[in-house]
Amino acid sequence: MTTEPVLAAVDDDAAPLTHHQLRELYTLMAAVRHLDSSAVAWQRQGIIPGYAPELGQEAAQVGSGYAVDRTRDFVFPTYREMGVARAMGLDMVGYMSTHKATWHGGMYNPLESRFAPIQAVVAGSVLHAVGWAHGQALSGAPEMGVAMTYFGDGASSQGDVHEAMNFAAVMKAPVVFFIQNNGWAISVPTERQVAGGSVAARAAGYGIPSLQIDGNDVVAVFEATRSAFAHCRAGNGPVVIEAMTYRRGPHSTADDPGRYRTLEEERLDAGEDPLERFKQRLLADGVADAAFFAEAQRAAEDEEEAIRAGITDLGPRPGAEMFSLVFQEPTPALQSQATSWREESEHA
Repeated sequence: MTTEPVLAAVDDDAAPLTHHQLRELYTLMAAVRHLDSSAVAWQRQGIIPGYAPELGQEAAQVGSGYAVDRTRDFVFPTYREMGVARAMGLDMVGYMSTHKATWHGGMYNPLESRFAPIQAVVAGSVLHAVGWAHGQALSGAPEMGVAMTYFGDGASSQGDVHEAMNFAAVMKAPVVFFIQNNGWAISVPTERQVAGGSVAARAAGYGIPSLQIDGNDVVAVFEATRSAFAHCRAGNGPVVIEAMTYRRGPHSTADDPGRYRTLEEERLDAGEDPLERFKQRLLADGVADAAFFAEAQRAAEDEEEAIRAGITDLGPRPGAEMFSLVFQEPTPALQSQATSWREESEHA
Protein backbone atom coordinates (compact mmCIF):
# COMPACT_ATOMS: atom_id res chain seq x y z
CA MET A 1 0.00 0.00 0.00
CA THR A 2 1.36 3.41 -0.91
CA THR A 3 0.39 6.88 0.20
CA GLU A 4 1.14 10.16 -1.54
CA PRO A 5 0.94 12.44 0.36
CA VAL A 6 0.35 10.86 3.79
CA LEU A 7 -3.17 10.84 5.21
CA ALA A 8 -3.56 13.55 7.80
CA ALA A 9 -6.07 11.70 10.00
CA VAL A 10 -5.66 7.95 9.86
CA ASP A 11 -7.69 5.83 12.28
CA ASP A 12 -4.62 4.55 14.13
CA ASP A 13 -6.65 4.06 17.28
CA ALA A 14 -9.55 2.33 15.56
CA ALA A 15 -10.37 -1.06 17.03
CA PRO A 16 -9.53 -4.12 14.94
CA LEU A 17 -12.40 -6.08 13.49
CA THR A 18 -13.97 -8.52 15.93
CA HIS A 19 -14.47 -12.17 15.11
CA HIS A 20 -18.18 -11.45 14.67
CA GLN A 21 -17.42 -8.70 12.17
CA LEU A 22 -14.99 -10.93 10.25
CA ARG A 23 -17.65 -13.63 9.98
CA GLU A 24 -20.18 -11.01 8.90
CA LEU A 25 -17.84 -9.86 6.14
CA TYR A 26 -17.52 -13.41 4.86
CA THR A 27 -21.29 -13.93 5.00
CA LEU A 28 -21.76 -10.76 2.94
CA MET A 29 -19.15 -11.83 0.40
CA ALA A 30 -20.77 -15.27 0.06
CA ALA A 31 -24.20 -13.68 -0.44
CA VAL A 32 -22.82 -11.29 -3.07
CA ARG A 33 -20.97 -14.07 -4.92
CA HIS A 34 -24.06 -16.27 -5.14
CA LEU A 35 -26.43 -13.45 -6.09
CA ASP A 36 -23.99 -12.21 -8.73
CA SER A 37 -23.67 -15.58 -10.45
CA SER A 38 -27.42 -16.09 -10.18
CA ALA A 39 -28.12 -12.70 -11.78
CA VAL A 40 -26.11 -13.78 -14.83
CA ALA A 41 -28.31 -16.88 -15.01
CA TRP A 42 -31.42 -14.72 -14.62
CA GLN A 43 -30.38 -12.78 -17.70
CA ARG A 44 -29.90 -15.98 -19.69
CA GLN A 45 -33.36 -17.11 -18.54
CA GLY A 46 -35.02 -13.85 -19.61
CA ILE A 47 -35.85 -12.68 -16.07
CA ILE A 48 -33.74 -9.53 -16.48
CA PRO A 49 -32.56 -8.00 -19.78
CA GLY A 50 -29.00 -7.21 -18.70
CA TYR A 51 -26.51 -7.28 -15.85
CA ALA A 52 -22.92 -6.17 -15.12
CA PRO A 53 -21.18 -8.98 -13.18
CA GLU A 54 -18.64 -8.33 -10.43
CA LEU A 55 -17.11 -11.78 -10.06
CA GLY A 56 -13.74 -11.34 -8.36
CA GLN A 57 -14.52 -7.89 -6.95
CA GLU A 58 -16.46 -8.99 -3.87
CA ALA A 59 -13.72 -8.01 -1.39
CA ALA A 60 -13.33 -4.53 -2.86
CA GLN A 61 -17.05 -3.87 -2.74
CA VAL A 62 -18.02 -5.49 0.54
CA GLY A 63 -14.97 -4.17 2.39
CA SER A 64 -15.55 -0.58 1.31
CA GLY A 65 -19.33 -0.64 1.73
CA TYR A 66 -18.95 -2.09 5.23
CA ALA A 67 -17.02 1.03 6.29
CA VAL A 68 -19.85 3.46 5.41
CA ASP A 69 -21.66 5.21 8.26
CA ARG A 70 -25.25 5.01 7.02
CA THR A 71 -26.41 7.70 9.43
CA ARG A 72 -24.47 10.46 7.66
CA ASP A 73 -22.40 9.29 4.66
CA PHE A 74 -23.59 8.87 1.07
CA VAL A 75 -22.47 6.47 -1.66
CA PHE A 76 -22.59 7.27 -5.38
CA PRO A 77 -22.38 4.01 -7.37
CA THR A 78 -21.98 2.96 -10.98
CA TYR A 79 -23.90 0.03 -12.49
CA ARG A 80 -21.60 -2.60 -10.92
CA GLU A 81 -21.83 -1.94 -7.16
CA MET A 82 -24.25 -4.69 -6.18
CA GLY A 83 -21.81 -5.82 -3.48
CA VAL A 84 -21.68 -2.34 -1.97
CA ALA A 85 -25.47 -2.16 -1.95
CA ARG A 86 -25.70 -5.52 -0.18
CA ALA A 87 -23.05 -4.55 2.38
CA MET A 88 -25.01 -1.38 3.13
CA GLY A 89 -28.21 -3.30 3.74
CA LEU A 90 -30.28 -2.16 0.75
CA ASP A 91 -33.53 -3.83 -0.21
CA MET A 92 -32.06 -6.05 -2.93
CA VAL A 93 -35.33 -6.50 -4.81
CA GLY A 94 -35.47 -2.73 -5.04
CA TYR A 95 -31.85 -2.59 -6.14
CA MET A 96 -32.16 -5.35 -8.75
CA SER A 97 -35.34 -3.80 -10.15
CA THR A 98 -33.12 -1.51 -12.22
CA HIS A 99 -31.72 -4.55 -14.02
CA LYS A 100 -35.25 -5.60 -14.89
CA ALA A 101 -35.72 -2.18 -16.50
CA THR A 102 -38.91 -1.52 -14.58
CA TRP A 103 -37.57 1.47 -12.71
CA HIS A 104 -34.93 4.10 -13.39
CA GLY A 105 -32.35 4.13 -10.60
CA GLY A 106 -33.91 1.37 -8.52
CA MET A 107 -37.02 1.06 -6.36
CA TYR A 108 -35.16 1.67 -3.11
CA ASN A 109 -35.18 5.04 -1.32
CA PRO A 110 -31.81 6.79 -1.88
CA LEU A 111 -32.26 9.17 1.06
CA GLU A 112 -33.03 6.41 3.52
CA SER A 113 -30.46 3.94 2.21
CA ARG A 114 -27.72 6.57 1.64
CA PHE A 115 -27.12 4.93 -1.74
CA ALA A 116 -27.68 7.15 -4.77
CA PRO A 117 -29.50 5.86 -7.86
CA ILE A 118 -27.47 3.54 -10.08
CA GLN A 119 -25.42 5.55 -12.57
CA ALA A 120 -24.95 4.07 -16.04
CA VAL A 121 -23.05 7.06 -17.46
CA VAL A 122 -19.33 6.28 -17.31
CA ALA A 123 -17.76 8.43 -14.53
CA GLY A 124 -21.07 10.24 -14.10
CA SER A 125 -21.26 9.55 -10.37
CA VAL A 126 -18.04 11.39 -9.47
CA LEU A 127 -19.41 14.87 -10.08
CA HIS A 128 -22.59 14.10 -8.13
CA ALA A 129 -20.50 12.88 -5.20
CA VAL A 130 -18.30 15.96 -5.14
CA GLY A 131 -21.32 18.25 -5.28
CA TRP A 132 -22.94 16.49 -2.34
CA ALA A 133 -19.66 16.49 -0.40
CA HIS A 134 -19.13 20.20 -1.03
CA GLY A 135 -22.59 20.79 0.38
CA GLN A 136 -21.53 18.95 3.52
CA ALA A 137 -18.48 21.19 3.86
CA LEU A 138 -20.60 24.32 3.43
CA SER A 139 -23.19 23.16 5.95
CA GLY A 140 -20.77 23.34 8.86
CA ALA A 141 -22.50 20.38 10.48
CA PRO A 142 -20.59 19.00 13.49
CA GLU A 143 -21.15 15.44 12.25
CA MET A 144 -19.97 15.91 8.68
CA GLY A 145 -20.92 13.22 6.21
CA VAL A 146 -18.51 11.83 3.63
CA ALA A 147 -19.32 10.96 0.03
CA MET A 148 -17.82 7.90 -1.61
CA THR A 149 -17.93 7.55 -5.37
CA TYR A 150 -17.08 4.41 -7.30
CA PHE A 151 -15.59 4.11 -10.77
CA GLY A 152 -13.24 1.86 -12.69
CA ASP A 153 -9.84 2.19 -14.30
CA GLY A 154 -11.51 2.77 -17.65
CA ALA A 155 -13.76 5.52 -16.30
CA SER A 156 -10.73 7.25 -14.77
CA SER A 157 -9.81 8.45 -18.27
CA GLN A 158 -12.99 10.52 -18.50
CA GLY A 159 -12.67 14.30 -18.19
CA ASP A 160 -15.33 14.31 -15.48
CA VAL A 161 -12.85 12.61 -13.12
CA HIS A 162 -10.30 15.39 -13.63
CA GLU A 163 -12.91 18.07 -12.96
CA ALA A 164 -14.20 16.26 -9.89
CA MET A 165 -10.79 15.67 -8.32
CA ASN A 166 -9.60 19.18 -9.02
CA PHE A 167 -12.73 20.78 -7.55
CA ALA A 168 -12.72 18.47 -4.54
CA ALA A 169 -9.07 19.23 -3.80
CA VAL A 170 -9.48 22.99 -4.15
CA MET A 171 -12.63 23.08 -2.01
CA LYS A 172 -11.49 20.36 0.44
CA ALA A 173 -14.68 18.41 -0.18
CA PRO A 174 -15.05 15.31 2.03
CA VAL A 175 -15.16 12.70 -0.71
CA VAL A 176 -13.49 9.32 -1.21
CA PHE A 177 -12.76 8.45 -4.83
CA PHE A 178 -12.86 4.64 -4.83
CA ILE A 179 -11.41 3.12 -8.00
CA GLN A 180 -11.83 -0.58 -8.64
CA ASN A 181 -8.96 -1.29 -11.01
CA ASN A 182 -10.16 -4.62 -12.36
CA GLY A 183 -7.64 -4.70 -15.17
CA TRP A 184 -10.01 -4.01 -18.04
CA ALA A 185 -11.93 -1.09 -19.56
CA ILE A 186 -14.37 -3.45 -21.28
CA SER A 187 -11.95 -4.97 -23.83
CA VAL A 188 -8.95 -2.69 -23.28
CA PRO A 189 -6.37 -3.60 -20.62
CA THR A 190 -5.38 -0.98 -18.05
CA GLU A 191 -1.85 -0.56 -19.40
CA ARG A 192 -3.24 0.56 -22.76
CA GLN A 193 -5.48 3.33 -21.41
CA VAL A 194 -4.06 4.52 -18.05
CA ALA A 195 -0.80 6.39 -18.51
CA GLY A 196 1.71 5.15 -15.95
CA GLY A 197 -0.52 2.21 -15.07
CA SER A 198 -1.80 3.69 -11.80
CA VAL A 199 -4.86 5.81 -11.18
CA ALA A 200 -3.78 6.51 -7.59
CA ALA A 201 -0.57 8.11 -8.83
CA ARG A 202 -2.59 10.86 -10.49
CA ALA A 203 -3.83 12.08 -7.12
CA ALA A 204 -0.49 13.74 -6.35
CA GLY A 205 -1.11 16.19 -9.18
CA TYR A 206 -4.14 17.47 -7.29
CA GLY A 207 -2.48 17.37 -3.87
CA ILE A 208 -4.79 14.54 -2.82
CA PRO A 209 -3.60 11.68 -0.57
CA SER A 210 -3.86 8.31 -2.30
CA LEU A 211 -3.88 4.67 -1.30
CA GLN A 212 -3.21 1.80 -3.69
CA ILE A 213 -4.37 -1.36 -1.92
CA ASP A 214 -4.88 -5.06 -2.42
CA GLY A 215 -8.49 -5.03 -3.54
CA ASN A 216 -8.84 -8.78 -3.03
CA ASP A 217 -8.16 -8.53 0.72
CA VAL A 218 -11.47 -7.56 2.31
CA VAL A 219 -9.91 -6.57 5.64
CA ALA A 220 -7.29 -4.37 3.96
CA VAL A 221 -10.04 -2.70 1.91
CA PHE A 222 -12.15 -2.05 4.99
CA GLU A 223 -9.23 -0.59 6.96
CA ALA A 224 -8.11 1.66 4.09
CA THR A 225 -11.66 2.93 3.54
CA ARG A 226 -12.15 3.55 7.25
CA SER A 227 -8.91 5.57 7.33
CA ALA A 228 -9.95 7.57 4.28
CA PHE A 229 -13.29 8.41 5.87
CA ALA A 230 -11.54 9.57 9.06
CA HIS A 231 -9.27 11.82 6.98
CA CYS A 232 -12.23 13.38 5.16
CA ARG A 233 -14.34 13.72 8.29
CA ALA A 234 -11.57 15.67 10.00
CA GLY A 235 -11.84 18.40 7.35
CA ASN A 236 -8.70 17.44 5.42
CA GLY A 237 -10.33 17.11 2.02
CA PRO A 238 -10.60 14.18 -0.40
CA VAL A 239 -8.80 10.83 -0.66
CA VAL A 240 -8.19 8.54 -3.65
CA ILE A 241 -8.26 4.77 -3.12
CA GLU A 242 -7.27 2.43 -5.93
CA ALA A 243 -8.24 -1.15 -5.13
CA MET A 244 -6.28 -3.52 -7.35
CA THR A 245 -8.54 -6.43 -8.26
CA TYR A 246 -9.60 -8.36 -11.36
CA ARG A 247 -12.78 -8.75 -13.35
CA ARG A 248 -13.07 -12.52 -13.66
CA GLY A 249 -16.04 -12.51 -16.00
CA PRO A 250 -17.46 -10.37 -18.82
CA HIS A 251 -17.95 -6.63 -18.63
CA SER A 252 -21.67 -7.26 -18.94
CA THR A 253 -23.97 -10.04 -20.07
CA ALA A 254 -23.70 -8.55 -23.57
CA ASP A 255 -19.90 -8.96 -23.59
CA ASP A 256 -17.78 -11.89 -24.80
CA PRO A 257 -14.40 -11.67 -23.01
CA GLY A 258 -13.11 -14.52 -25.18
CA ARG A 259 -12.70 -11.98 -27.97
CA TYR A 260 -9.92 -10.13 -26.14
CA ARG A 261 -8.41 -12.57 -23.59
CA THR A 262 -8.06 -16.30 -23.16
CA LEU A 263 -9.25 -18.46 -20.29
CA GLU A 264 -5.61 -19.18 -19.45
CA GLU A 265 -4.88 -15.46 -19.25
CA GLU A 266 -7.87 -15.01 -16.94
CA ARG A 267 -6.62 -17.81 -14.68
CA LEU A 268 -3.07 -16.44 -14.47
CA ASP A 269 -3.94 -12.76 -14.14
CA ALA A 270 -6.84 -13.09 -11.70
CA GLY A 271 -4.74 -14.52 -8.89
CA GLU A 272 -6.27 -16.10 -5.80
CA ASP A 273 -10.04 -16.02 -5.47
CA PRO A 274 -10.88 -13.35 -2.83
CA LEU A 275 -13.65 -15.44 -1.26
CA GLU A 276 -11.52 -18.59 -0.93
CA ARG A 277 -8.59 -16.50 0.29
CA PHE A 278 -10.67 -15.00 3.12
CA LYS A 279 -12.13 -18.41 3.97
CA GLN A 280 -8.66 -19.88 4.42
CA ARG A 281 -7.64 -16.94 6.60
CA LEU A 282 -10.65 -17.38 8.89
CA LEU A 283 -9.96 -21.11 9.16
CA ALA A 284 -6.28 -20.57 9.93
CA ASP A 285 -7.08 -17.99 12.60
CA GLY A 286 -9.77 -20.13 14.20
CA VAL A 287 -12.44 -17.52 13.52
CA ALA A 288 -14.80 -19.86 11.68
CA ASP A 289 -15.25 -23.57 10.99
CA ALA A 290 -16.71 -25.74 8.25
CA ALA A 291 -20.19 -25.54 9.76
CA PHE A 292 -20.11 -21.75 9.55
CA PHE A 293 -19.15 -21.76 5.86
CA ALA A 294 -21.85 -24.29 5.04
CA GLU A 295 -24.45 -22.15 6.81
CA ALA A 296 -23.21 -19.01 5.00
CA GLN A 297 -23.73 -20.77 1.68
CA ARG A 298 -27.20 -21.97 2.64
CA ALA A 299 -28.15 -18.45 3.72
CA ALA A 300 -26.84 -17.05 0.42
CA GLU A 301 -28.94 -19.53 -1.56
CA ASP A 302 -32.07 -18.81 0.46
CA GLU A 303 -31.55 -15.06 0.03
CA GLU A 304 -31.10 -15.38 -3.72
CA GLU A 305 -34.30 -17.42 -4.04
CA ALA A 306 -36.26 -14.74 -2.15
CA ILE A 307 -34.81 -11.96 -4.31
CA ARG A 308 -35.52 -13.89 -7.48
CA ALA A 309 -39.13 -14.37 -6.39
CA GLY A 310 -39.44 -10.67 -5.63
CA ILE A 311 -38.02 -9.71 -9.02
CA THR A 312 -40.30 -12.15 -10.83
CA ASP A 313 -43.33 -10.73 -9.06
CA LEU A 314 -42.61 -7.14 -10.11
CA GLY A 315 -45.23 -5.85 -12.50
CA PRO A 316 -44.95 -3.08 -15.08
CA ARG A 317 -44.78 0.50 -13.81
CA PRO A 318 -47.35 3.07 -14.96
CA GLY A 319 -45.82 5.40 -17.51
CA ALA A 320 -47.52 8.45 -15.99
CA GLU A 321 -45.12 8.23 -13.02
CA MET A 322 -42.45 9.93 -15.08
CA PHE A 323 -44.28 13.25 -14.83
CA SER A 324 -43.77 13.45 -11.07
CA LEU A 325 -40.41 11.67 -10.89
CA VAL A 326 -38.55 13.16 -13.85
CA PHE A 327 -39.92 16.68 -14.17
CA GLN A 328 -39.91 19.07 -11.22
CA GLU A 329 -41.98 21.61 -13.15
CA PRO A 330 -43.68 20.01 -16.18
CA THR A 331 -44.39 22.26 -19.14
CA PRO A 332 -48.03 22.96 -20.04
CA ALA A 333 -47.79 20.41 -22.85
CA LEU A 334 -46.54 17.73 -20.47
CA GLN A 335 -49.20 18.60 -17.90
CA SER A 336 -51.83 18.19 -20.59
CA GLN A 337 -50.35 14.85 -21.63
CA ALA A 338 -50.29 13.64 -18.01
CA THR A 339 -53.95 14.57 -17.60
CA SER A 340 -54.84 12.70 -20.78
CA TRP A 341 -52.98 9.59 -19.62
CA ARG A 342 -54.75 9.61 -16.26
CA GLU A 343 -58.16 10.01 -17.89
CA GLU A 344 -57.45 7.19 -20.34
CA SER A 345 -56.29 4.85 -17.57
CA GLU A 346 -59.40 5.60 -15.49
CA HIS A 347 -61.68 4.66 -18.39
CA ALA A 348 -59.63 1.68 -19.56
